[in-house]
Amino acid sequence: MDNTTDGTWNSLSVKLSGGILQTLKELTFTHTTPVQSACIPLFMSNKDVAAEAVTGSGKTLAFVIPVLEVLLKREEKLKKMQVGALIITPTRELAFQISEVMGHFIQKFPQFTQMLMIGGNNPMQDVEKFKEKGANIIIATPGRLEDMFRRKSDGVDLASSVKSLDVLVLDEADRLLDMGFENSLNAILGFLPKQRRTGLFSATQTQELEKLVRAGLRNPVRVTVKEKGVAASNTQKTPSRLCNYYTICRSEDKFNKLVTFVRQHKQEKQLVFFSTCACVEYYGRALETLVKKVAVLCIHGKMKHKRNKIFADFRALKSGILVCTDVMARGIDIPDVNWVLQYDPPSSASAFVHRCGRTARIGNQGNALVFLLPMEESYVNFLSINQKCPLQKMSPITDVVDVLPKVKAMALADRAMFDKGMRAFVSSVQAYNKHECSLIFRVKDLDFAAVARGFALLRLPKMPELRGKTFPDFQAAAAALDTETIRYKDKQREKLRQKMLVELKEKRETMEPKKKPQRNQAWSKQKAKKDRRKKNAAKRKHEQCPDVDDDDMKELLNDTRLLKRLKNGQICEEDFEKGVARDRD
Repeated sequence: MDNTTDGTWNSLSVKLSGGILQTLKELTFTHTTPVQSACIPLFMSNKDVAAEAVTGSGKTLAFVIPVLEVLLKREEKLKKMQVGALIITPTRELAFQISEVMGHFIQKFPQFTQMLMIGGNNPMQDVEKFKEKGANIIIATPGRLEDMFRRKSDGVDLASSVKSLDVLVLDEADRLLDMGFENSLNAILGFLPKQRRTGLFSATQTQELEKLVRAGLRNPVRVTVKEKGVAASNTQKTPSRLCNYYTICRSEDKFNKLVTFVRQHKQEKQLVFFSTCACVEYYGRALETLVKKVAVLCIHGKMKHKRNKIFADFRALKSGILVCTDVMARGIDIPDVNWVLQYDPPSSASAFVHRCGRTARIGNQGNALVFLLPMEESYVNFLSINQKCPLQKMSPITDVVDVLPKVKAMALADRAMFDKGMRAFVSSVQAYNKHECSLIFRVKDLDFAAVARGFALLRLPKMPELRGKTFPDFQAAAAALDTETIRYKDKQREKLRQKMLVELKEKRETMEPKKKPQRNQAWSKQKAKKDRRKKNAAKRKHEQCPDVDDDDMKELLNDTRLLKRLKNGQICEEDFEKGVARDRD
């Protein structure tokens, strides 16, 4: 089913409750989006729905509204411990965002309670909260939800609570599978009643998602929502009001251009995507120092307790920079994002589309820019053909200033920054090597020295990709600077490092020198060498025992072997005597 029309909420083929209409008015949502006008009537009329719509199209309201309408129409009122709706989403930021939207609506319906179950919170606190207050609507990430189902011994019987479940929603369903949650989802589905309404919402369709549709939905209605004015044969996957740019720059100039760009757009809200958590830590710290009078926040998947606060803080800002990984690429709704900057192209082309979708949401204007190396320029054509995502070349960034000496100075002043840079470089090369478009992003064609200069490294790390290669500039710099002398600004950390260095030195001094490892030889040469050793040994024995002939020598050697095995406990005395007798026969 295709739907490309929108209208007022009252023009829907189903009637919405007064409380919901009032909330929509308060939130200034005056018109439906295509995905909302298509999905809400279907969901409310007992249909399972599999919806595919471009990112930023308003999918959250397309399931929040029918969830509440379905629960309002239940014959029996939900009790405190009865779960009527379950919404599962891949990241805690997205779960938090859905919970926030749901919270606006249930203010008008005090008979319902909702609970957020996400990683980063203490699971026992979730247990106690559910035991005390219960929840009619649960919004969760898969890992935490599966864990809660298995906590019956802690006094929570979530499996019994979901027996009254009416609606299951899987938001960003394709991403749930991409992130490896398939086993958790299968375990969760095993606890849920078969008679329920199910909605799958995603921005892209995958084979894995198709399997989930067949397994989890009963005769689903498929909804595909296209951008207005785009031909069905050439469905554009990014919002129509998005201006999508690319710029070509050398590895050494890349960070300089990024810093210049964000400085020129200080008054705007910007997301900067990097490929790894280590790159976010390193470049985020550099941007904090180099871009003055601008809030610079960092977020990535390895952060635990700080993520929710950072996400909420950035959403509330009118301008600022959020340095992030793909943990922020899917479904996240941050108001008024002006620019999405992709410093590193993502590992998959579909992730490129989702990153861009953090701007130009719900009909607003937005911009995106990806930084590419000269050897990566064919990625532009690939995106246009493979992802229906056309890019235009941006005018050259002007007045670029070289900030890399300042980044080097930061590393010299604090070993923590030096460590971050080394980890970022290693993780970046490893991520590059795993890129899905390996014909375009070829790690063997990278100029590692140029990339390292772009990271403002003081020396190159030891890693497999650099083995056997020479880098004269870095070797000369390493000879001129002993990086072991760089100290941590944190005095306790530096004290601990110095203690470890002393212990390591003492250990080396007490250790016996290792024999130099022998290089592997061809098998034929090894065998010849072994035969020569045997021959020489036999010759020496003959010289030591000239009266012993060859047969006697062989017998003596066998007896010696048997005696050695007896001493080592490998054979008993009886076996020894039998062996000796056998040699004599």
